[in-house]
Amino acid sequence: MVQVTKKYINEFVEFFKKRVTRSNPDFPFYLLIFIAFLVFVLGTNLFVELTEEVQGETIDHFDSRVTDYVTSFRTPALNQFFQFVTDLGDVYAYIVATTIAAIFFFFKLRNKKFIFQLLGVLILSALANIALKEAFDRARPTIEHMVVVETLSYPSGHAMSAMAFYGFLTYLVFQIKMSRILRVFLAVLFISLVLLIGLSRIYLGVHFPSDVIGGFVAGLIWVAFCVILFNIIDLLRQKKMRRNKAEEEENLETG
Repeated sequence: MVQVTKKYINEFVEFFKKRVTRSNPDFPFYLLIFIAFLVFVLGTNLFVELTEEVQGETIDHFDSRVTDYVTSFRTPALNQFFQFVTDLGDVYAYIVATTIAAIFFFFKLRNKKFIFQLLGVLILSALANIALKEAFDRARPTIEHMVVVETLSYPSGHAMSAMAFYGFLTYLVFQIKMSRILRVFLAVLFISLVLLIGLSRIYLGVHFPSDVIGGFVAGLIWVAFCVILFNIIDLLRQKKMRRNKAEEEENLETG
């Protein structure tokens, strides 16, 4: 797997060097696609290796030690806090968060594209998580569950959805014009939400740490894939617009 990963990365780097320069008007698109491609390939490699560890049960010692450490901090106050945090990773919280984001994108930015992209990332990542859970069929931890759970364990749906949703929002923050202070604040907020939601699943006893790590990696892979896809679409659209403009100018000159 590592050799295959190196091969694809090297091929993409060579393509990038030959075809793309800073003077190229499409350089920002190519750069984002290149970075997202690296994240996608490396993330996929990491997920495959982690999954092999989980299926081989060689990671049990790590899971037990981390779970024991995290749950040792349980107090009534922290119980309430992490139950609230884990609710931020539930479907109703995403409905509220998506609605707020959609209102901002539509009325403030006049941009419907971001709304559809965000919805696509969230919905498809949730469907992918269901498929992954069924494929790996890992049971939940046997310790006390502090919230009700009904699905399988690996990878964590809360962790994967949080990384996909808030991770993609973090990406969008760097695509929108805003003050540096606000950009840093929102990026830190979204990343903190991702980490806290993942931690809450371990604290509440409903996921192994490796479930959460797997969910994070799977969510990041999905964000990277969507960034690649959306930027390729925008790149092709920009090229088509320039081509049409050039044809119109040529027609005016010959007409």
